[in-house]
Amino acid sequence: MAEGEQLYQKAEYRKAIETYTTALILQPSDKNCLVSRAKCYLKLGDAASALNDAEEALKEDKRFFRGLYQKAEALYAMGDFEFALVYYHRGNKIRPELQQFRLGIQKAREAIINSVGSPESVTLENTGNLLFLSKQEESKQAQMKLPVKPVKKDLKKDFRQLQLEKEELEKKEKKIRQLLGELYIDKAYLETLLNDEDLVKGNVRGGIRLKDLIMSGITYLDTRTNFWRQQKPIYARERDRRLLEQKWNRDKKVKPADPTRYILKSLQEIDRLLTSGNPKASRKKALQVLKTVEGWTEEDVPNRQEILGNLYSCIGNAQIEMGDMEAALESQKKDLLISTQYNLPEAKSRALDNIGRVYARIGQFQNAIDVWEQKIPMAKSSLEKTWLFHEIGRCYLELSNSEVARDYGEKSMAAAEEAEDIEWQLNASVLVAQAEVQLKDFKSAVTNFEKSLERAKLLHNEAAEHAIKIALKEANKGIVEQLKAQQQPEAQEAEKPDLVEAETKPAEEISQDTEEPEAQEELEDPVEPKEEPVEQQPEQPVE
Repeated sequence: MAEGEQLYQKAEYRKAIETYTTALILQPSDKNCLVSRAKCYLKLGDAASALNDAEEALKEDKRFFRGLYQKAEALYAMGDFEFALVYYHRGNKIRPELQQFRLGIQKAREAIINSVGSPESVTLENTGNLLFLSKQEESKQAQMKLPVKPVKKDLKKDFRQLQLEKEELEKKEKKIRQLLGELYIDKAYLETLLNDEDLVKGNVRGGIRLKDLIMSGITYLDTRTNFWRQQKPIYARERDRRLLEQKWNRDKKVKPADPTRYILKSLQEIDRLLTSGNPKASRKKALQVLKTVEGWTEEDVPNRQEILGNLYSCIGNAQIEMGDMEAALESQKKDLLISTQYNLPEAKSRALDNIGRVYARIGQFQNAIDVWEQKIPMAKSSLEKTWLFHEIGRCYLELSNSEVARDYGEKSMAAAEEAEDIEWQLNASVLVAQAEVQLKDFKSAVTNFEKSLERAKLLHNEAAEHAIKIALKEANKGIVEQLKAQQQPEAQEAEKPDLVEAETKPAEEISQDTEEPEAQEELEDPVEPKEEPVEQQPEQPVE
């Protein structure tokens, strides 16, 4: 089971199926194993096999929620949306806390509405009578009584038939193109590869034929085409397009009775979607409102330009969360342009703030610094200042300009203390400590890290505590290494006087010093001294 799960995570679904099959041979009634294999079958587009495994898992336990979910998923993949909805509801009743069942209910309902249309989009008319049924039956009987005539070959009819078949093929291809969308190019490319006889004869690693790989890709796309045709048929797409056009036309013609209220409500909805983690929906809503406001005049809304700038800012913020930094930068620059042209200081401050964020996200720290430093005079509250100084200091730290980073960190700390915000005090003290580590001022860094640790404990921020402890340990190591580096020169200085004294000795003393080892050797290996003749002094004459 564990091996199969690993293979599933690596997207090696066929190997995972083989592993689960081996496990089922050893334990045929393992419902968890059956459900896991069903997931793999679904990934390969084999919904029928997935359904069989899910039903097998539910044989012994009808309330097994994983089996219910996989059965619902298999039915959904087969286009049986009504029964899929039934099993999503059953699973949701057993385990209402699981989000997967709620999402399943939602997507099954949407698929059913897409297929058959919502009640609002379908209008039934009570016209006509049942006479057409009897007429239809009469025409069928008349056709059955007609004598069979010999078929004559008509070249014109044959040509017309070929033309009709060609038109049908073109219509079919057009529908497939609509259903597949961007994947249609991939399907066409695979079909082109299949016509290359030399290529399809080749093999890839593992002995798998290229032809089999290409065919599996085409088969998968065909399966998805059928699924998408059931999920949202062409006629449903056309109907939705017409309804959407009608709605747009109505929106253009009808202006809200209270534009200010409409704008405020829309901005609140845009912000709510963004903060709830749905940036795509937030961006979509902002674009809709932007299009509406662009159709208004200054008479309708006096502060029209300010609203447009705000909407561009909202779009840019959503694009930041979506990771589309290039588009986000463009949107925020539009906000800056409007605020500069129409002298809107608050909007300009907001635009500079957001542009700096984008630059910092993409690693263009100097650009971020240049933009944010323009915003410094516009910052009003202490909290805004502490954030701004911290972000500028962080950029300088990334550029290894440690002294300036420390200065901005200290400014951020002063503003955070003024605002009495412990969280920003923590951020500022960590920034100062990191700058001091880069400057090799490890003692000051340790002091600031210790202060940061106390603040993290006050905030019960375990992640920050853990990170600070690691940084504190590294800073202490830096102190030890500095002490070792200082001790080595001192030892070398202590040895220098002996060397100087040796250099200043006279040559004779040096020669005596060099002879001393020889004298020592004589003492270690004594030799009997020879008696030398004593010279007798001549006697002095006595006067």
